[in-house]
Amino acid sequence: MGKYTKILVMVATCLAAAYLGSIATQSSVDTWYKTIEKPVFNPPSWIFAPVWTLLYIMMGAAAGLVWHRTGRREGVQRALILFAIQLALNNLWSFLFFGLQNPFLALIEIILLWLLIYETMLAFRRVSTLAGRLLIPYLLWVSFATVLNGSIWWLNR
Repeated sequence: MGKYTKILVMVATCLAAAYLGSIATQSSVDTWYKTIEKPVFNPPSWIFAPVWTLLYIMMGAAAGLVWHRTGRREGVQRALILFAIQLALNNLWSFLFFGLQNPFLALIEIILLWLLIYETMLAFRRVSTLAGRLLIPYLLWVSFATVLNGSIWWLNR
């Protein structure tokens, strides 16, 4: 399988994961989420879909670049395992925050997610500098999401 095919497969995988996460989100975003108190820096709801779509595309491209290095670089398998774990944790957050409507549990989980993204970014960088760099916006967005999640928990405890 060629490099671009691997990138497309990983982008499709990430977008499928995004779709699964959106199922949990949609159940509460127009009901429960509208009723809770949010900080002044909470972005408008319409911003989340395009930002996450772009981030998932970048994540998939990064994973495809790493996958393409199989056999040529050590650490590819570890990097892809870390990627799969953080992708699963990403989806779990949507279920905890929106599905269970539990900002505290989601806060604990998003901190773990942030650590896994950071480890994945470092592992990707060892295989492909570009792949590591493609995860920087994701790490920054999840950093912001962690502060937002913590603020929502604090305001609604």
